[in-house]
Formats: sequence, C-alpha cells, structure tokens
Amino acid sequence: MTPEEHSTLREMLGAFSLGDLSEAEATAVQAHLDGCADCRRDLAEIVPLAQSLTYVSAERVSEVASPDPDLGRRIRAAVAVERAQHWRRARTRRSLLVAAAVLAIVAVGGVGVAIGNAVSSPPAAPAVPIEAVAVASRMDGVTASAGVVAHTWGVEIKLEAVGLAAGDTYDVVVITGDGQRRSAGAFVGVGAETM
Repeated sequence: MTPEEHSTLREMLGAFSLGDLSEAEATAVQAHLDGCADCRRDLAEIVPLAQSLTYVSAERVSEVASPDPDLGRRIRAAVAVERAQHWRRARTRRSLLVAAAVLAIVAVGGVGVAIGNAVSSPPAAPAVPIEAVAVASRMDGVTASAGVVAHTWGVEIKLEAVGLAAGDTYDVVVITGDGQRRSAGAFVGVGAETM
C-alpha cells in the first residue's frame, strides 16, 4: 500500500465511525484496519467522540452563531479600563522611582555635606540685616511681627505669628508708601505654635 492510499483510508476513519461511508468504502476501511495497528489506535480514540456527536442535531450544525450586539462595546470598554489601569500603574511606578532617586540624591548629598562640615567648617557668614516693619493683624488673638531683608533679587519678608488656626490659608499683603496694596504670598496656619 502506498503512503497516499494509507493517508486516504486514515482520513476516512471519522466517517467510518459515524457509519457515513458507502458499503464499498466501509469494506475497504475495515480490511485496512485488520492489518494496521496505528489506524486501529486512531479509530479507538475517534469512537467516543463519534458517540457524542449522535446528540447533535444536524439542522443546527449549519446555523451560524452571531455575537451579542453589545459585544463590541463591552470589549472596547474593557480595553479602555485595562489601558487606564496600565497607565496608572506605570505613573505610580515612575513616581516611586523618581521619589527613590530623589531620596538617594538627598542622602548622598547629606552625607557629603556632613563629611564636608566635619573636615572643615567655613567661617560664619555675616548676619543679614533685618529691617523691622509694622504689622497690622485684622484678627483677634493673633500676634505677629515681621521684618524685611533686602536681596539682589528682591525683598524677603520674615514673618512670625501666633494664634493662626491650623490648616487655614492666610494672605500677606504689603501696603506701599503711596498706599497701594501688593500681595506678598500666602501661607497655612499652624495653630498654637509660632509660625
């Protein structure tokens, strides 16, 4: 028997197990099975499946299943959620890496500064002159004092205050010599502690 003839008979095993061959074809397959252990082993594996197929309606085999009309939208929504979660995780990882890098740099810098200070302390810088300015608080129970320091880049305000409600935001307003009001920043109160 040629390999092509053997292959043809082997391909007929499924139809043979279902009883769908002509009498001549069934006789040829049976004769081949009598002498071919490999095909008998294949047929033994096919027979249980063929028995299960007897429960399938032949009319339903040709029906084409159609997907749920909402399937496309659900898939796109699931992909969008997964994509958002991926980017959220990626941002979190990047933020953690940046924070770790900053901490490492600060730690190395701190060690370097500590070593540098231990080896040689530079002479103390001259005191910066602070000019006291009048402070007017509009709130009861708040006491404050302030001074200004002239710099090449502008003026620094040094403000100390007690009695500001913790967590509340406060604005610093400077009144110029000609009476104009200028915003000088904002800060958050720290409660009973001196700020």
